[in-house]
Amino acid sequence: MPIEFHTAVSNEPEEQQVIFTAEELAVQPPSEGPQGDAARATADGLENVRGYTRPEGTPEQLWQPPTAALPDIGEASFGPPPVAAETVHGPDDRVQITDTSVYPWRVHCSLLITAADNSRWIGTGWFIGPHTLATAGHVVYIKNSGVAGRDGWVKSINVMPGRNGNTLPYGVVTSTSFRTVNGWANNGDENYDYGAIILPNNLGNTTGWFGFGVWSDADLLKTVGNISGYPGDKPAGTQWYDARGVASVGPRKVYYDIDTAGGQSGSSVYHFYNGGRYGIAIHAYGGAVTNSGTRITTPVYNNYVAWKA
Repeated sequence: MPIEFHTAVSNEPEEQQVIFTAEELAVQPPSEGPQGDAARATADGLENVRGYTRPEGTPEQLWQPPTAALPDIGEASFGPPPVAAETVHGPDDRVQITDTSVYPWRVHCSLLITAADNSRWIGTGWFIGPHTLATAGHVVYIKNSGVAGRDGWVKSINVMPGRNGNTLPYGVVTSTSFRTVNGWANNGDENYDYGAIILPNNLGNTTGWFGFGVWSDADLLKTVGNISGYPGDKPAGTQWYDARGVASVGPRKVYYDIDTAGGQSGSSVYHFYNGGRYGIAIHAYGGAVTNSGTRITTPVYNNYVAWKA
């Protein structure tokens, strides 16, 4: 596909694009934020979550969030399950995170998305800088819904970092500023299904954020992928974690047998590198054997560096 598919698009027409090269910026580091101690990883690259064991042998503060079940934002573009399903394979190994005000869990954000037709949906995003969240392209830009007035940029997104049900340790911030790329917005190509949410404040300085970078096929195939997010098949607004080794990689996607469900669209697929947490892909799709995310390649990396500036 042409590099033009990675040309950034914004719902703010005056947005100026900034171009970086891989030689100038190879890896963006994470930040743990200023509050309290951060959780530490295990020796084999997993989050140290009580009750979680990696399966063997398998590759505004008073604002009240909704408690009723809402559909996964993926269904807006792809239709209801099984088409849009993000999948649990075999036994469900996910473990609930309850100490969500601790880094890294506060980096993951529950999203309440209002589409152009005022329908409401759920998704997940994660901080990559003081005012920028990475997420899937279909979280911010709906394609091919078949519903009049629904396609295109969503109207607004309520961002709730570290949400735990009705508890919002960092309140809620409403964003109306979004980014994606031509490959998704104009072509609906799942290989380019990535985007960003820009906040009107620097809440990320409090929550911290994940780094992100570009790794080779060989490096990705020997790493462990971690995913935490807000699945719609669990109690509303609760965060769930799972991890497995990366199963395979393609030029623009990463595949893994990590259990997820609808609502986790936009979650970080991350690994540990030099003691820090770094995104390697943006979770977006389910499958019969493996789930998958949009791989952070050099053009994806360059766009995220520009969007977090």
